[in-house]
This record gives sequence, structure tokens and C-alpha cells, in this order.
Amino acid sequence: MTKLFVPSRIDTDPGHHIRMGVAASVIIMVASWGVGWLPQAQNSWFAGTTILNPMRVWTPGVTISAVALVIGGLLLVRSWLRLGQALQLPFTTESGGPNVGSVKESARKHRINDHKLAIINRAIWWWVAPLTFSFPIMSRDVFSYLAQGRLLHAGLDPYGEGVSSLPGWFMIGADSLWAQSPSPYGPAFLLISQFVWFITDGGPEWAILVFRLMFLGGMALCMWAVPRLARRFGARGDWAQWIFIANPLFALYMVAGAHNDTLMLGLLLAGFYFINHGWPPEVRRRRILLGFVLLAGSIAIKPLTVLVLPFAGLLLIWRPGRRITYRARLIVWAKLVLVVGTVLVVFGAVTGLWFGWIEAMLTSGEAAFPYAPFGLLGLGLGWVVDAVFGTGIDPVAQTFYSLGTLAIAVVTAWLALMPRPKRPVLAAALALTTAVLVAPVFQPWYVLWLLPLFAVVGVWRGWASSLLYLLVTVLVVVGVVDQLAVSQWIPILPLRILTAAVGLIGVLVLVFFDPLTRRAFPQTQKTVDP
Repeated sequence: MTKLFVPSRIDTDPGHHIRMGVAASVIIMVASWGVGWLPQAQNSWFAGTTILNPMRVWTPGVTISAVALVIGGLLLVRSWLRLGQALQLPFTTESGGPNVGSVKESARKHRINDHKLAIINRAIWWWVAPLTFSFPIMSRDVFSYLAQGRLLHAGLDPYGEGVSSLPGWFMIGADSLWAQSPSPYGPAFLLISQFVWFITDGGPEWAILVFRLMFLGGMALCMWAVPRLARRFGARGDWAQWIFIANPLFALYMVAGAHNDTLMLGLLLAGFYFINHGWPPEVRRRRILLGFVLLAGSIAIKPLTVLVLPFAGLLLIWRPGRRITYRARLIVWAKLVLVVGTVLVVFGAVTGLWFGWIEAMLTSGEAAFPYAPFGLLGLGLGWVVDAVFGTGIDPVAQTFYSLGTLAIAVVTAWLALMPRPKRPVLAAALALTTAVLVAPVFQPWYVLWLLPLFAVVGVWRGWASSLLYLLVTVLVVVGVVDQLAVSQWIPILPLRILTAAVGLIGVLVLVFFDPLTRRAFPQTQKTVDP
């Protein structure tokens, strides 16, 4: 029998939780003006004024901003959980897929779910609106985008040159990890970065705003594609939208953090939507072609999505439980590669970079700081071998990371070549999960690469969802503690200890003591028969 996690005293007014989320976003926005990233570039408007000195220079103001940032992040998490509870999303263990019963009952459920989806969409836009005007938090990758755009504008090859090739590169704000590292981005995004550099003349405030507007377009594309894919694959579109895009990690890392993953994911998900053998015959060919082109665009933004190519092709020939001949696979894959390859050749020709991204994708470069367990394992192995044989740490670690790359290829090939393949979108999710698990570096927003693919097929449910809520809560705190931007004369360690302590208290309150949010987490859930 289907089990429902039923909380008591649920506030059924979603508008209240949307307003609380807006308040949290405003707190985050203001706090970011104190401890968000902003380079000391000569053409930076804020860097040339004293208007923000009380927040960015004076120790009390910086301390208050840091604490406010972690509190605002946790309040946004609470608003997200409470909105899901008000709409009764986190507690259902059924996928909400094809309804069993009368057509009338099925239509009624679809209307209810569509109404909930509209509420969630409204919450997303209200929550991200203030963050559009924040200084970058959780990451400063947006400044590396700008630096690599400047590289291309100067006629240099971002796949062969680090940003340190630029005079005064450190003034742009890019992390020093990118000093000698090849760009991990595709030629289309480097072209976008060059355009942003050109129209803003490298002014960081204007550049951040232009990038954000583009990334909001990617978010809108995700919002359009996710519920449609969910309905197609038998999952609930409202739930998938809530678990992925309303997720605080999306608002904080993708919008406030200004990451190009929104474009990558928007193009990927829209491409999957159009790659469908079920279209009417009169529009089938051009819509599938559009899907292939969108998928190529995703790869041209961030080449990692090349891993999903074989599964995109399988979408056209896969049937539940049936074997697929290898001849049929080769035919559809050949068509897919022809279209995708043509698009990538065009981008390569326009930028003059061609396929330099392939070599860059296969190496971690100097920016591969091992946040991930696999990265730490590689360094540990290198340390042991170096202690015994004197080989040095790096050669052994890089060899170990190369084995990880080989494992990604093997798992992807196995999933694509199974006689009876898994559902293509699920298989794509598993391939990307492998890539994340064996990467030498892990960043919190990598979770967002996987969420939509699992969500639209109704897999990320039940206890997995509850563990995800805990992971989201923890990663919000980790992002704040790890990415505080403070003046060099303000000691960073005490500030990190303070924000970590405040964050830990907030996590404990949400998980154990808040009588409403604690029901979303595994240790307090109770199941009852409906």
C-alpha cells in the first residue's frame, strides 16, 4: 500500500512561505554586499567608492554580513521545505505518474498538479529576483568566465593558456587556481564570455549582471522543460520543479553564484524534450533535429554533457523491456553525431578553437583541488607511493585520476550497450553520477547536474529525498563558510569558525528542533496508511 509521510499542523498557505523566502533572499542580497566577491578592478564602480566600507572594510560590518549570509541561506532552505509541505510535495512516495482510474479523475489530478506548479514557478521568480543584484557568493567562477573571455578577445587560446597570461589578471577577480589551467568550458560559452568582456569592457558589476541575465534565461528554459519531461516520463512535474529549480542550491549557486550550468542544463533538458519518437509525423523530423541542435549547444557550453549523447539517441528507439539491436543504435547515433558534430564544428570555426575542449576536458589541470573523496584518495595514494619509491605525489595522483576518467567511459559504454538498456534519461543520470563520483574535485552545485534527470523519471523519492534535504541544508552552510570574501587585514579563520558554528546550530534546529521542518528529515519521519 502507498505510504504517506503526513506531518501535523501544516500551514496550507503557500503565499506565506513564498514571502518568507523573499525576505531570506533580501537578507542574502544585502549580506553579499559585505562578504560577496568583488574584484578591485580599476573600472569597478563599487571598488572606487567608500559607500560599502562599513560592510566590507570594518570588522563589525563584515562579521554581521557573514552571519546574516548563513542565516539567510538557512531561512531560504526553511522556506523551500515549508512550501513543499504546504503543497504536500516532500511527503508523497508515489511518483504521481500515469493515474490509475477514470479519465475524469486523471484530469482532476493533472489540474491540481498544474496549480501547484504555477505556485512553485511564482516562488522561484520571487526568490531569485533579489539575488540578481547580489555580489557573487558561494563561488567566484564568474570572474574566471570574464578572464577567459578576455583571453579569447586578446587572440589567445583559453584551452592552451591560463588566465595568468593576461597582464593584471589577478585584478579581474579570477581564483588563482585558474592561473595555469585550461578552460573547462565549450567554445560557445567562451564566445559568450568574449562578448560580455567586449560590451562591458571588463567592468565587473555590469559583466556580472549581463551573465546573470543570460543564466536566468537558462533557468527559464529549465523551468519550461522539467515539468514537460516529468509528465512524459510518468513523474509529477510540480514535484520535479520544486526539488530541482526551487531548490535553494539552485538560487544560491546558479543565480547568486552566477554559474553557466543553468545554460548547460537548460539546453540539455530542452533537447531531451524534443528528442521524442512520439511527435506527429508532420513535425517529428524538425523537432528531433531541434533537440539534437540544443544538445549540441549544451556541449558547446560545458563539454561534460557529451556523456549523455548515446542516451539521447536511445530516446528515439527505446521501448520498455525490449531489446535494441546494435544496428538500430548505430544508425541513430550516426545521425546524432552528424548533427552535433556539425554544430560543434561551426562553433570551433567561429572561435578558431576547434576541438581544443576535448583535451581540456580530459585533464583536471591545476584547478583540480581535491574536495572530492576520489581526489583525496588519489593524493593519499600518491603520498604512499612517493614515501616508498620517491616518485613524487603528482604523477601517481594524475595516473589515478586518469583511471577515473577511464571508469567514466566504461560505465557510460556499458549503460549504452546493454541488450535491454535502462530508461535512457535514467541511464544518462547514472553516467553523470559516475562522472561526479570519480572526479578529483567536487563542488556543491554538481548535485544540480543530477537532480533533474533523476526527478523527471520519478526516481529521487522517499528516503533519497529526505537525505537530499539534509545534503542541501549542509551544502548551503559549507558554501558560505568556504567562500567568504573579506579584506586581507580581517582574519578569515575566526570568521569561518563563527559562521560554521552559526550554520551548525541552524542545521540542528531545522533537522531536530523545528517542529515543522524536522518532519522532512529521515530520523523523524513516520509512515501511516492513508
